[in-house]
Amino acid sequence: MQTTQPQIERMIFEKSFIAYDQLSQISDRDKAYEKEDPKLRPFYKYSPALSNFKQVITDKKNEATDRPLLVKVLLEQYKSFDISAKTKVNIDKLLDDTTYTVVTAHQPSLFTGPSYFIYKICSIINLSRNINSELNDNYVVPVFVMGGEDHDFEEISTAKIFGKSLVWENNQGGSVGKLDNKTLEPVLAQLKDILGDRPIATEIYSTIQTSFTKFKTYGEGMRYLVNELFKEYGLIVLDMSDKQLKKSFIPFIEEEIFERKSINLIQQTIEEIEAAGFSNQAHPREINFFYLGEGFRERIIFEGDKYRINNRESTFTESELKEEIKNNPERFSPNVNMRPIYQEYTLPNLAYVGGGGELAYWMERQSQFEYFRVNYPMLIRRNSVLIVDKGSQKKLDKLSASLEDLLQEDHLMIEQFLSDNSEKEFTLEAQKATIEKTFDEVIEAVRKIDASLVATAEAERTKQIKSLTSLEARLKKAEKQRFDVGIKQLSSVKEKLFPNNGLQERTENFLTFFTRFGESYIDYLVDHLDPFQSGLMVLSEFD
Repeated sequence: MQTTQPQIERMIFEKSFIAYDQLSQISDRDKAYEKEDPKLRPFYKYSPALSNFKQVITDKKNEATDRPLLVKVLLEQYKSFDISAKTKVNIDKLLDDTTYTVVTAHQPSLFTGPSYFIYKICSIINLSRNINSELNDNYVVPVFVMGGEDHDFEEISTAKIFGKSLVWENNQGGSVGKLDNKTLEPVLAQLKDILGDRPIATEIYSTIQTSFTKFKTYGEGMRYLVNELFKEYGLIVLDMSDKQLKKSFIPFIEEEIFERKSINLIQQTIEEIEAAGFSNQAHPREINFFYLGEGFRERIIFEGDKYRINNRESTFTESELKEEIKNNPERFSPNVNMRPIYQEYTLPNLAYVGGGGELAYWMERQSQFEYFRVNYPMLIRRNSVLIVDKGSQKKLDKLSASLEDLLQEDHLMIEQFLSDNSEKEFTLEAQKATIEKTFDEVIEAVRKIDASLVATAEAERTKQIKSLTSLEARLKKAEKQRFDVGIKQLSSVKEKLFPNNGLQERTENFLTFFTRFGESYIDYLVDHLDPFQSGLMVLSEFD
């Protein structure tokens, strides 16, 4: 996609980092992985570092990836898209057994959903560049896997742009990638109103509108949109629901359904992870495949000597189910426990880049990978990003506050603000200490004269301290009222940068920033989102 808006200078941000340890929004396991905590080390194969890719390649080359099939499927999927020269070269290179992939994946969230959808993709593009600069005999291409087989519509049906929520209403069932794009018309109209009529806004809206009017299904539209955003970077977008790819995976489908080994392997690992002090991420099923039909995606359940489809009347004997797998492998959809095996079997992949939650469930699967004889990839934590616009930074400067202040609990942030800005003393700790010391002397004197009055003196001390504490609270309330405007401004900035005390990237859609900075926004992200750089990347807009 090329915009008509004049290009903004690429260096549009000042970059800094906030350590994960300072962020309550980052899980303990996430922080432990970032630090390579020894307690977590048994649950992944490679330490995340550029220097370790040579070993990953050595291990991965022993697998017989069906490269001709992969390239054939990709070229078929790109027939209706405008494939860039860079992407075409990268697809063709996959025929060469010295070419590998780095991967991220995500569900097709509405208009890409939260902005970390975009950050994940930028991270793998940057990573592929960095690996290629280190390796001489091999080449790495970035691949985005679109998770269109998932059926949790509620999880992908919302987007927030400029703080305004968009909700896609749809009562169809089944895989979200198969949903009819006609039902998007109302939410597309809302999006157009929200974006406005500036040139950059109308151009990106035109791309989005084309995505969901040119193609019948939502999955196709989302793949088109991602391709339009990233085709000039050589990104490959892959839909793994393809029947040909599923056919090649039939031995694994049968092994999982009929031998049901994954549940014990994963459960044992989960118990070991819990013993190390970390919670589990995903529960294994006895059978970790769904069955796809018209408008539904339901679990396969083994009962007695039959296999039935949950919430349906369909049942199969073992021989009947084997015949169904043989004839219609596309109907068998891996769940979160088998999807990584399917992905790594299909692709010549070296690394998976994902968020803390994703890496957590990958870490429950190492023994499962060994069982299925598929190499376990390097796990790399994607970049987390916070965009600080000029307006927010100016408000913080005016309030003599910092981003670090916003990381505190609300009441601590407000107390810090009052302490930094109040010219009057609103704490009476010194006076309380004086009273405590005075009463210590009084009680000692009372004890010498009449010990029976000590309790009365103690009660009087408690009363005096309680009175001062009450007065102190009233003073603080008065100070809060005096600084009410400043406190509201500070809270407003916090809500904008940390919505609901969470990370901005988990709420705000990329369009909020794209329509402000244009293509330079994505250019900058691709250049700077190095997933080996730890911490929350803070990008502050130049003044």
